[in-house]
Amino acid sequence: MSDNKFLKGAAILGVAGIVTKIIGVFFRIPLTNWVGAEGIAYYSLVYPIYTLFLILSTSGIPVAISRMVAERIAVKNYGGAHRVFQVSVWLMMALGAISFALVHFGAGWIESALKAPDSRFAFEAVAPSLFIVPIMAAYRGYFQGRQNMNPTAISQLTEQFFRVVVGLGLAYYLIDTGSTAVSAGAVFGGTFGAGVGLATVIVIYIFSYKYIKRKINRHKSKAEVESVSKIVKTILVIAIPITIGACILPLVNTADAAIVMRRLQDTGWSYAESKLLWGRLEGYCTSLIGMPQVLIQAIVMSLVPAIAAGYKLKNHKEIGQNIQFAMRASMVIGFPCAVGIFAMAKPILMMLYPGQLQEAMDAAPTLMVMSLSVIFSSTMQTLTGALQGIDKQMLPVKNLAYGAIAKVAFTYILVGIPLININGAPIGTIATYGIASILNLKDIKKYTGIKFDNMQIFVKPFINSAIMGVLALLSYKIVFAVIHSNSLATLIGIIIGGISYTVLILVTKTITTEELGRMPKGDKLVKIIDKVNNKLNLKIKIK
Repeated sequence: MSDNKFLKGAAILGVAGIVTKIIGVFFRIPLTNWVGAEGIAYYSLVYPIYTLFLILSTSGIPVAISRMVAERIAVKNYGGAHRVFQVSVWLMMALGAISFALVHFGAGWIESALKAPDSRFAFEAVAPSLFIVPIMAAYRGYFQGRQNMNPTAISQLTEQFFRVVVGLGLAYYLIDTGSTAVSAGAVFGGTFGAGVGLATVIVIYIFSYKYIKRKINRHKSKAEVESVSKIVKTILVIAIPITIGACILPLVNTADAAIVMRRLQDTGWSYAESKLLWGRLEGYCTSLIGMPQVLIQAIVMSLVPAIAAGYKLKNHKEIGQNIQFAMRASMVIGFPCAVGIFAMAKPILMMLYPGQLQEAMDAAPTLMVMSLSVIFSSTMQTLTGALQGIDKQMLPVKNLAYGAIAKVAFTYILVGIPLININGAPIGTIATYGIASILNLKDIKKYTGIKFDNMQIFVKPFINSAIMGVLALLSYKIVFAVIHSNSLATLIGIIIGGISYTVLILVTKTITTEELGRMPKGDKLVKIIDKVNNKLNLKIKIK
């Protein structure tokens, strides 16, 4: 599994993730502007439960499929890789059917448990996607194991596009009927989008089948016919720990709502005020913090099969190189995102939510605190992927569990302090990711013997990001003082920050020409940089 494939796969998924998130902005932001913090809080009640069921059926198994396919392809056992895929599709159909039945037929019970009248319609609307998405995940896992990220990227884009179009269309159509109907219409967009995404990846598979079949026939001598029970057992051995780990944070986040609401009211906030504070956190901050994680997840999705293939072939040099580069890439992304959001929190929120301007401004301090979690989350996710690739998938689960325990304690204590109030929840999140990251780092060093280049991975990205943050904020303030337009000043500040950071990581050799050249269209980017150097005499040397 070459470095080139790893870089190309991460880049493809990263670009698709950014576009998908941008499309998603056109869903969450208009919805929040229409219904406000109180309305979005009601809408947000559905998604923690939905996400929990989705994680149970789709978090671990696609990773297991990806890893098992990559291991078999590494030794040219294409028939065995395809058999893993076929078995996994049936397995995912079964899990999807169970998830659908539990949510659809248990919608009334969930409604009563949440004490959210009429929310059952939203649960019934989203339930079919719990059957569709697992099947789609099996197809994606197969292609990812083959280090072909295009099907995942394309299906993500089509899924998100139709989710936004249908979800927003229904929400707008139902806006005069109340928040219950709006929520049901909005979440049904997810179901419709999932159906289109599944159809997309199936069509790609059909067109690819001739090539897949040719590979299988050419390497029949390498094929090992594994029983269905053996494949299922192996999938479950890999997937169950990953699934448990993936469930930890959603469970804690679900409990967070109850802890935060109770603690706020215990310290003098009314129910309405507590609900408003929670709505600010979930409606205005969480969606923005999720943007950088899309890029990190792209790195992880490409990293796991790359490391698994190297682990199968006992290629320790390749394993070390991939982990080192993945960590550096995650910090090159994570640090500027965290610093940028911290520095520009208030202008960004005011630009995105002009229909709820005061609420957006009030949410800015919470977003500033929450932005710091991006750095630790990026580290944790990348190291988790590395441990999964070397068959140590239980270790990050244990480490995250320790972090989750700390989160509950931090949230309970800090939210109860009036001066901190709602900001205690994101501080608890920072503690979770920080503890899990430190423990993951300790384990990866223990089992791979890697010595990380701290200057390249942590110090340079941090310094470059700090300078970028200062330049972005200063640019915003200067432009705003001249034109008195928050939106335009914010965009100019972000652009100047982005350009300055790009120049800084090149000047400080945080990224090299060789690495840029291995990325999709990277050779053209290197040529552009050389031309700029020659014309402007910038003397940027990144070799």
